[in-house]
Amino acid sequence: MNKTSNSSDLSVSYFSASDPLDEQILALKNDGAIVVRDLAATTLVDQVASELQPFFDATGQNFEDDFNGYSTRRLASTLAYSSTAADLIEQTHVLALLDRILLPHCSNYRIGSSTGIEIHAGEKAQVLHQDDVIYPIRIPGIDLQVSVMWALTEFTVENGATHVVPGSHRVECEGGYKDAPTVQATMNRGSALFYLGPTWHGGGANRSTAPRMGLVTTYALGWLRQEVNHYLTVPREKAQGYSHTVQNLMGYRCHGPYLGRFADDPDGYWHNKH
Repeated sequence: MNKTSNSSDLSVSYFSASDPLDEQILALKNDGAIVVRDLAATTLVDQVASELQPFFDATGQNFEDDFNGYSTRRLASTLAYSSTAADLIEQTHVLALLDRILLPHCSNYRIGSSTGIEIHAGEKAQVLHQDDVIYPIRIPGIDLQVSVMWALTEFTVENGATHVVPGSHRVECEGGYKDAPTVQATMNRGSALFYLGPTWHGGGANRSTAPRMGLVTTYALGWLRQEVNHYLTVPREKAQGYSHTVQNLMGYRCHGPYLGRFADDPDGYWHNKH
């Protein structure tokens, strides 16, 4: 493990998957963000990028606005466009880490959203924000969600690597951290940035000549409403082709015996037996 800093006072810890999981969890809880290097093979992330690219080109501009930017393309649910994205979403180390953060507070967790983001040259930095503000509550000691940003291309200072404000999840600041100093999470493609729901962050300005592509998936406690409705955004026939793990993460399961019951499966609790 080491730390990378773009500021004299701020840093983000970098790990390998082989580093002790306890150390990764501790750093994530303390700083609100960590990077795990080279978590997926470059051939895998290149395949995801190639599957997403036609859809970025065709419809990615549909989400342009002041918050998302006007030179950034987005796809609202990557599982609708890239079957290979499932390999990132259910990646073993990702789930092992999330188990430790989320499962103490729920029977199971699921995908809140899974978004493709392609920041083009000339885009300005995104306003710093928190992802978990979609929920109207905060519960001390409980993380409602964790985000995982995969680098599908290199993430550099020049091309818009994600800005993070380490420690911003621990102390509420009047007016927020929108103008706070940040550190950029530079990464090789195949590496992943993990950050907690209340951690302030934002996409960087792309001052290079090529796009920066990432895939960010939020994982939320299973008793919360999902940010994106995966039953509607991912065609049923496509969902049926995914593993039980991915189907469960999409929401095709109950949370315990009562939340999300399905009339045609009164006792099986969907895929809970698998």
